[in-house]
Amino acid sequence: MAGRNRYPRENHRGYPPEGPPSRIPMSRPMPPHPIMLEEELEIQHHEIRRLLGENRRLVDDRIALQQELGAAREELRRMNIAISDIQAENEMHSRQLIERGLKLEADLRATEPLKKEAAQFHGEVERLNSIRHDLSGQVQTLTKDLAKLQAENKQLPALRAEVEGLHKELMHVRVAIDYEKKASAELMNQKQSMEKNLVSMAREVEKIRAELTNSDSRSWGAGGSYRMNYGNPDGNYSRAYGDGYVRPMGAGDNVPLYGSSSTPWAELSWLSVMERVEVYGSSQFVFTSVDNVAMVWEKQIYKLIKMEQP
Repeated sequence: MAGRNRYPRENHRGYPPEGPPSRIPMSRPMPPHPIMLEEELEIQHHEIRRLLGENRRLVDDRIALQQELGAAREELRRMNIAISDIQAENEMHSRQLIERGLKLEADLRATEPLKKEAAQFHGEVERLNSIRHDLSGQVQTLTKDLAKLQAENKQLPALRAEVEGLHKELMHVRVAIDYEKKASAELMNQKQSMEKNLVSMAREVEKIRAELTNSDSRSWGAGGSYRMNYGNPDGNYSRAYGDGYVRPMGAGDNVPLYGSSSTPWAELSWLSVMERVEVYGSSQFVFTSVDNVAMVWEKQIYKLIKMEQP
């Protein structure tokens, strides 16, 4: 019964019906029935109550949404504050990182000379290591030499005894040299005196030869003995000068005065006279040989003294 004489709800809201407009002229609608109006009012009241409930729910939702919006805004504000703090912290951290990076770059640029010095130190260390190896080899060599010298030092007493013996021999040699020098001086004086005597004798011989040459043209009554002894240097005429000027030291009585008896006086020359003089100079050669021996001994003693020194 409720649905009798009713129109659709859409047709009772005062809106024209949907659809294309009709060309049929509209007739005046009939006034609705009161029952229908009551039902319509009841429906509207029900709709109003529903709308009020929905409105209350919407209000509650709006209040909740406003509360949520306030909370969200507060959260957003807090988030913005936190974000700003985080941004500030990030900026400060990034600034610190940038400053640290710049400082590290400056330190790196400052360490470039240190790198060069480190490379130089590395080369110096290698050089010192090589020097250390060389010095180690030298130390080993010196150790061996030291052991050898210590072994040689053990022989020093024998060398010192030998040096003392050589010193004594050297003293004897020096005494002999002094004696030879004195004897040589005496012999030189004798040689000079003999040379003077021989020169004077040669002059006398030349004088006698001249006199004998001049006497060949004369006639001698009792002078036969002189002509017989003319070519003989051992005659009485030649004995007038004595043996002190004729015979050298150490010569026998059988040595002729001016050569062999077969050599005539005419062949007497300065060469034969100087040959006789050489007999008196033989000690000079002895002196020279002794001097050489002394020099050799002095050199050997000097070497031994150098070996004794540490």
